[in-house]
Amino acid sequence: MNKSGLIDLVAHKTNMPRKRAEAVVNVIFGAMADTLGEGGRIEIRGFGSFVSREYESYVGRNPRTGETIEVAPKRLPFFKVGKELRDLVNAVE
Repeated sequence: MNKSGLIDLVAHKTNMPRKRAEAVVNVIFGAMADTLGEGGRIEIRGFGSFVSREYESYVGRNPRTGETIEVAPKRLPFFKVGKELRDLVNAVE
């Protein structure tokens, strides 16, 4: 599922116009991005949690040329799946 599919699903399930569903999805994603950008944590019970992890700089290698390069420190979002979602995905039918 992509963002457009999620918007369509929200519009269908809630009987709201697609434009309003798109606004709702955009507000949720925007709030999540802002929280992670500020170093916060997002926890959705039964689904999982999102955190921003910091990575130190390191010396990497350009695979095309073999040249060594310094990779700058960075922060990346990380998702840890919740138990209920994990069990649902691994359910044997």
